[in-house]
Amino acid sequence: MRFVVSVAALLLGSYAFADEFTPSLQAYLDNEISSWANSPEIVAAIKAQNEANQGLTQSQVDALDKEWRANVGDPASPLIEPVLNNPVADSLRARIEASMGAMTEIFLMDQHGLNVAASDVTSDMWQGDEAKFQDTYAKGAGSVHISEVELDESTQQYQGQISVTIVDPETGAPIGAITVGVDAESLL
Repeated sequence: MRFVVSVAALLLGSYAFADEFTPSLQAYLDNEISSWANSPEIVAAIKAQNEANQGLTQSQVDALDKEWRANVGDPASPLIEPVLNNPVADSLRARIEASMGAMTEIFLMDQHGLNVAASDVTSDMWQGDEAKFQDTYAKGAGSVHISEVELDESTQQYQGQISVTIVDPETGAPIGAITVGVDAESLL
């Protein structure tokens, strides 16, 4: 008799099992993401948004996030559409397609933690209150955050998220972050 164990069943086991994915996610970062995460097009997009949003206050960031959440079901909304429909977002979708199902989502964040470009609509615009931003951008160049594998609200897949700081190649200063969702089953 042959048994098939789903990722969901494995995840419902012990917390310690979730940590079993960390080495695989780190290897995926090293082998698949590191070579392009700080590409010139990604850096340019983040720098442009940082310049445009330089003077935003936290209350303005909160208002943008509230508007985004209210419009998640409408990718054509004036706030969401520019994040999804730009050359960098197209490039992110192409990377997902080329991964043959391993990557589930990719999004870029500016210095405030606001979405710059995304492969798909995220559940919120402001990532600044989440570990994926706080453990990367806020901690500087070379910082990495690898999440536990869990059911993602946006993709409806069990995935781990790999987030890294994006730096200005001229100064080495952090300018934003990138998050890549990786399908848990592709790691088994």
